[in-house]
Amino acid sequence: MSSSKLISTILFSVTLSLILQSSFGADPLFHFCSNSENFTAKSPYETNLKALINSLIYKTPSTGFGIGSVGQYQNQPAYGLALCRGDVSTSECKTCVSEASKEIQNRCEYNKGAIIWYDYCMFKYLDTDFFGKIDNRNKFYMWNLNNVSDPATFNYNTKELLSQLAEKASVNTKLYATGEEEEE
Repeated sequence: MSSSKLISTILFSVTLSLILQSSFGADPLFHFCSNSENFTAKSPYETNLKALINSLIYKTPSTGFGIGSVGQYQNQPAYGLALCRGDVSTSECKTCVSEASKEIQNRCEYNKGAIIWYDYCMFKYLDTDFFGKIDNRNKFYMWNLNNVSDPATFNYNTKELLSQLAEKASVNTKLYATGEEEEE
């Protein structure tokens, strides 16, 4: 191999490894392990959870949203949800959901319920049906430490922007919209 090909190969390898590390190695924003009971290795719940996770990794990326349940007739059901941000590509969504499912199992080993948030996706599983129910227990806050010069105007503009985005998202197939408002 010529030296220029060797250098090109090394540069390509280093660049690829940095890209993969930034894609796959991102830390989660936050996670919770459920207070529900634990399961044991090789239990029916673990089998159902693994099947559920594989299903969600497969079906979520095409639309950015996936729900499923496995084992509801075996007394050890697993319910799951995976959600990607609307502006995330199919491949980024698949990577994020796959990594999130692995990471939450590491952080909440043998726990029958957990939720994890990344910048690109969210992944949740539980041993009880949570579909169609508002989750007021699992939430976290991210603070912007910058000061606003005129809070009343800022709050008004924020409300207007969110109203416009809600309308815009309602007609988008992914129910997603972005926008920004300049401070006056």
